[in-house]
Amino acid sequence: MPVQYELSGDVAIITFDNPPLNVFGQAMRAGLLAALEQAEADRPARLILTGKGRAFVAGADAREFDGPPLAPQLNDVLARLVALPFPTLAAIHGAALGGGLEIALSCRFRIASPSATLGLPEVTLGLVPGAGGTQRLPRLIGLAAALDLVGQGRSVPAPEAARLGIIDLIADDPLAAAQGIDDQTLRRAIPADYRPAPAADDAAVAAAHAQAHKRAPGQTSPHLAIDLVAAAATQPLDSTLARERQTFIDLRGSDQARALRHIFFAERAALSQGKAWPAPVQDIRSAVVVGGGNMGAAIAYAFLSAGLSVTVVETGDEARSRAEANVGKLIAQGLHRGALTEAKAGALRDRLSFVTGYADLPPADLAIEAAFEDMEVKRGIFAALQDALPETTILATNTSYLDVNVLAQGIRNPGRFLGLHFFAPAHVMKLLEIVRGDLTSGETLGAAFGLARQVKKMPVLAGVCDGFIGNRILSRYRQAADVLLIEGALPAEVDAAMRGFGMAMGPYEAQDMSGLDIAYANRRRQNLRNRSDKRYVPIADHLVERLHRLGRKTAAGWYDYTEDGKPLPSEEVTLCILAASQEAGIARQPFAAEAIAQRLLLAMIAEAVDILAEGIAATPRDIDLVLVHGYGFPRWRGGLMHHADRLTPAQVLHDIAHLATTDPLSWPVPPLLHRLVAEGRTFDTLNQTGDKA
Repeated sequence: MPVQYELSGDVAIITFDNPPLNVFGQAMRAGLLAALEQAEADRPARLILTGKGRAFVAGADAREFDGPPLAPQLNDVLARLVALPFPTLAAIHGAALGGGLEIALSCRFRIASPSATLGLPEVTLGLVPGAGGTQRLPRLIGLAAALDLVGQGRSVPAPEAARLGIIDLIADDPLAAAQGIDDQTLRRAIPADYRPAPAADDAAVAAAHAQAHKRAPGQTSPHLAIDLVAAAATQPLDSTLARERQTFIDLRGSDQARALRHIFFAERAALSQGKAWPAPVQDIRSAVVVGGGNMGAAIAYAFLSAGLSVTVVETGDEARSRAEANVGKLIAQGLHRGALTEAKAGALRDRLSFVTGYADLPPADLAIEAAFEDMEVKRGIFAALQDALPETTILATNTSYLDVNVLAQGIRNPGRFLGLHFFAPAHVMKLLEIVRGDLTSGETLGAAFGLARQVKKMPVLAGVCDGFIGNRILSRYRQAADVLLIEGALPAEVDAAMRGFGMAMGPYEAQDMSGLDIAYANRRRQNLRNRSDKRYVPIADHLVERLHRLGRKTAAGWYDYTEDGKPLPSEEVTLCILAASQEAGIARQPFAAEAIAQRLLLAMIAEAVDILAEGIAATPRDIDLVLVHGYGFPRWRGGLMHHADRLTPAQVLHDIAHLATTDPLSWPVPPLLHRLVAEGRTFDTLNQTGDKA
């Protein structure tokens, strides 16, 4: 039974038993209601609710949200719990999240283990708490603290929960503590429903809305949740509980909630994907990082933070000093943010070393290069690494574009070679593209997925092509944006349109951030200027070659930059764009923001469809994860391919075919798209096990 009821003397215990995390679905709700009815009949001296296994209750079963609500509803069950005439206690270990915390908030007394985690993360799924969380929590901890937790969907460890007042006691054995606590303490415990309403705090409400706009721009559920918490201070509890429940029901079927659930399940699938490969005998414990520039230093810091010992290799003493400074700066930033204590920073430094050249390398489980994107430079690094390290060392490239199979040539035991494409800044960005070469072994892939778990990255398996998944789509995105420039748009218009869609940054402000020289080097490597299979737009090359504008680092890129880093439209760039249009004989036309966003999204979707057809990405949801975690695609839109399904494949095909009539070089129609439309299928059907593009 998923819910067990036991009466021992005058103590009744309800145990949630739905492994592995006691996720709460209809059967659990019905079981809890039946147990409460039995407790009402037994009238114990106290009733304790606890969880079996790894958690108290880790939340609701999100799979139910795609269907109609199923009785009994948790809010109705909890109303029965609140009304019980005898003391009720929650004995919490592991996770008490979402509905799990709402169950605990409905009890009179809460005890948690030191390692427990508590929170109301519903807004991260496009929802609001639906069983009293927005009303009971502020009655326990005040409006400002509740707004912070509910509005961000933030979870807190037990010590912080105790400080805030969410729990009443921390104990190593919460169930034993709940059985042993004295009757007088329980008599003084007042259920949240009978506590005074929190004091109104308009400033805290405004701050919470501002934080939600910053952290989740375009998403609606955080603001609805904040308004519900604020209502706890001014409106009767019965009416706000009903309003909360209705808001939850209204949001369940919303586009944003469906999109966020899609990403949630895609992430779970990605994190379990490593099970397809042989599990490593042990975690990777030591690593060599070749190159201590910004990327290499960030990779080294990510490894150190995961407990690895790290050796950073540089080519000379001056470069080595810069590498030491780069990693040292990241450790200092960690201390400043509070992410590191002095003791932890010292432990990181103890596991970190720097060397010049390859003569004195210690044995390592993994070696990864983070050098300049040059094939011969990287092949030289791997020749040196395989001579300096054991044959068992996994060798990895962090290349963003280069052919992993060519890099593997000449490596002894090439099964140990693969791409590990981190995203800048590598210690912050969650995405890790694991690039499988033709000869990469299953054991190496298993170790790579294990490493992703160690460093808390979101792993996506990619095949070998120019740019893999993410950067290949990025290149198409930028090329389509450049076509818009020569046809009539300006950089600020393009960037504003994509921010309006929900992207973290537009393509031109993002390129200014990374540097125009990087994209320029990639275009030269691909020889775009002389190719006949792609439409070449010269504007970006003119900015680098003629105007020497490289982005923020030169205070001039697609934008001009003030001394304090504020971007301003550049007259010089505008004149360059107008001249390019004139030289090409193009009569410029204005573009509405919606038309700009549509054009660029269609370009990304078209490239992604080809990536699926070629097997570079295994599933559409892998592409969604890459775009969300690596490129600032709005999470609440579910990723690129989920968004394509919302548009419908038939509409995407129609729009691309229309563009192809005037610009066939830029808009070849993907054959896979034709096939899906002909079969009446969605992209999501390609996510099903065994269904290959």
